[in-house]
Amino acid sequence: MRQEYFVVVLAHSLRGRLRRIHIPHQAVYAILGLALLGCFSVFGFVASYARMAWKVANYNALRREADTLRTRYQNLQKVVNQTDQQLASLEIYAQEVSIAYGIKQKLEGPSDISGEGKLTPSFAESVEEYDFLRSANAMELHSDRTRWIQPASARPSIWPVAGRLTGAFGGRMDPFSGEGAFHTGVDISAPPGTPVRATADGVVQAASWEGGYGLMVTVDHGGGVHTNYAHLSRSFVQTGQAVRLGQIVGEVGATGRTTAPHLHYEVRIGGVPVNPYSYHLAKSGLYQQAARNEFLF
Repeated sequence: MRQEYFVVVLAHSLRGRLRRIHIPHQAVYAILGLALLGCFSVFGFVASYARMAWKVANYNALRREADTLRTRYQNLQKVVNQTDQQLASLEIYAQEVSIAYGIKQKLEGPSDISGEGKLTPSFAESVEEYDFLRSANAMELHSDRTRWIQPASARPSIWPVAGRLTGAFGGRMDPFSGEGAFHTGVDISAPPGTPVRATADGVVQAASWEGGYGLMVTVDHGGGVHTNYAHLSRSFVQTGQAVRLGQIVGEVGATGRTTAPHLHYEVRIGGVPVNPYSYHLAKSGLYQQAARNEFLF
């Protein structure tokens, strides 16, 4: 039995000769099947590639969103920490004010004392006054541990470097982010290499690189009082070393997160930053003068 086939006729354009090619039906069907299979394969490959590209794009978008949320969370955490520090500082000041006012009121009595009658306190009033003074004494020791238990040389009493005050303690505009921030110390501008001196006797708690603070020296003065000297170019002390009032602990630099050479100086009581500006000048009586010319010597 003869096999069915297709006949393909080829004609030469110049010679005019004809040529016939016999192609079996099975061969034609096989070629068409292979072509159809190839089309399906190419379509599947393109679809798989498109699906993979879509997943990668979604993954990148989710990762960017996660990075954005992480950055926002870190900024919010920073704001919360700064707010906590502000609240802690305000609590210390409020305790000092309330203690001073309460003791004065207890000791002096009302302004119109002539109408009080008997001036001798009763037993209950004596006990109440004793409890008040004892609690006031405890709060005073908590808010300023260095007042009675430390020698004068162990309390910060001098400025660490001679220079111009360029950054005050408290709320200010962050020079990098342009947003409000809480400044935990004061910035004193001075040429690079200017000696930085310890403001009181103490023991070096750390002398190392501290992130945005750059090279920083931390001195423990006892009673929960610490001073920090940041953005140093060099450090001349080691951890555990005893330092004396006025001893050089480093040199002014521009290490860490800073825009110009200066010293970032902090005073912390119980881990809470307090204002070094008023802390020092209130003792020396030079607050108003320094506030006018903004120079510290």
